[in-house]
Amino acid sequence: MQLMLLLTWILVGSVLRFTNLTSKPVWIDEFATIVFSLGNSFQTVPLNQIISIDVLLQPLQINENFAVQEVLQKILTEDIHPPVYFILSHWWISLWSEQHLIFAARSISAIFGIASIPAIYGLARLSFRSVLIAQLAAAFIAVSPYGIFLAQEARHYTLGILWVIASLCCLVVAVRRIQQQQPLPISIALVWLVINAMGISTHYFFSFILCAEAIVLSKYWLNPESRITNLKLWWTIYATVIGTIATGLFWLNLFIYNRYTGELTQWIKNSDRNLLDFFNPIFQSLAGWITMISLLPVESPQITIVIASGLVMIIFFVWAIPIVFRNFKIQYSSSDNHLMTQTFTGILLSVIALFFIITYFFGIDITRGARYNFVYFPVVMVLLGAILAACWHQNISTSPAFPQFKVNGKSAVTIMWIMGLLSGITVVSNLGYQKYYRPDLLLPIIENISGTKPVLIANTHRSLAETGEIMGIAKQIQKTNSPINAQFLIIPENQQSDTATATLIEQIKTLPRPFDLWLTNFRTIQKTPLTLPSCTANTQALPGINGYEYKIYHCL
Repeated sequence: MQLMLLLTWILVGSVLRFTNLTSKPVWIDEFATIVFSLGNSFQTVPLNQIISIDVLLQPLQINENFAVQEVLQKILTEDIHPPVYFILSHWWISLWSEQHLIFAARSISAIFGIASIPAIYGLARLSFRSVLIAQLAAAFIAVSPYGIFLAQEARHYTLGILWVIASLCCLVVAVRRIQQQQPLPISIALVWLVINAMGISTHYFFSFILCAEAIVLSKYWLNPESRITNLKLWWTIYATVIGTIATGLFWLNLFIYNRYTGELTQWIKNSDRNLLDFFNPIFQSLAGWITMISLLPVESPQITIVIASGLVMIIFFVWAIPIVFRNFKIQYSSSDNHLMTQTFTGILLSVIALFFIITYFFGIDITRGARYNFVYFPVVMVLLGAILAACWHQNISTSPAFPQFKVNGKSAVTIMWIMGLLSGITVVSNLGYQKYYRPDLLLPIIENISGTKPVLIANTHRSLAETGEIMGIAKQIQKTNSPINAQFLIIPENQQSDTATATLIEQIKTLPRPFDLWLTNFRTIQKTPLTLPSCTANTQALPGINGYEYKIYHCL
């Protein structure tokens, strides 16, 4: 019976993660995953010259002669991430044809996301020794809108989640052994070390969970009453810590000296601090926490649906939060579950505190990327399973906000799970957690305005991110078989002189007229509107598009 129930959650999670997997447009980070997994480079895309769509998308071509060595070389010289996920993605993508490239790139992430369902079941059962808690944790991670969002990205976050779960399993064993005054077995210590090394080699932010684990363990190490600071009891944990630090320092050295680091991380750095910058991380974090459980169609194009969805979510959380906190207190004070509730709460609060320390004291706002919450997402799911297990056994569950609305514990949990399921459907329907860049919305505007006229799409270039921006438009043209006759121009950005405008003028002189010039994210030091020879700016009011600031010139 328990196995069938777990398989049900796996099935539900699988359907959600593979539904509309390739329907959303590919964005910059996903292009980076695909290009580097193929052993290709963004640097092969020509700059300062007009190119065709085939030349622009050449880095997405599969080269059967490329091996893992090319993947490693490109990652270590052009990107800022460690290589484990890219190597696995390389092997996986090589099994598919070029026509199924996007499905292949995203499906490996979806598979890792599905694997997190039985993995979280195992972690919860190991921690609390409760089948009910394990089933509830698996049920909620299966439908979590945040988990589905990550699983449908061609990125490394779902693999990182698996390493977090595995590392937490080792932490649970270590905490129990410390409580029992027994040393951690060498075999567990070695496994823990390998897991930590693989986690850091997958994503640097895995280090946050390691720091949180160290904080939790230090509570026992510093407690004089526990009499557990002797070397015999701790030496295997010391060895694990030393080995993990050595691995972390290896990758940290590569990260610091990578020449692309500054360009690719500018978006999370706060240079100008104001009042809004102070509060932004708080609201961004709240949004990330909320969407781990609930996300209705707040990104619907219809404003009435947006308002209704927002109201329903507010009512839901006003009702649910008191129930969650009340049952958290029950588990925290429970003699059976206090130790693990305290451990996971300590992990969660430690990681969140580290996020805010990095954001407020170092000026690097890592709360801007909701995807970075992957490091503590499994902790939230396990704690949620434990909390709702306490609620499950109550005959009547009420919320102070709605005292007249009385349901039993099982019904309250069911309502929360249904909200999660509806939220998961919202994500796969592209009504929530939409891509940061929307070439699928920009392309119809280009088609409507330019029609059958030739089109030149140009942008300025700082790093591979800008190449990915314009590749997104090209890929959308290719995906939809758009009739647009488009060429592309990528010009390096110069912050000291306006060479980009001069290059643009020289290049458009070579094109036969008429044609339409579309400037997307074209940044220059010139504050006034560009004046281009024989080109007239389009003055029509047009909608804003996520990820793309655009201007149109009709060149006759």
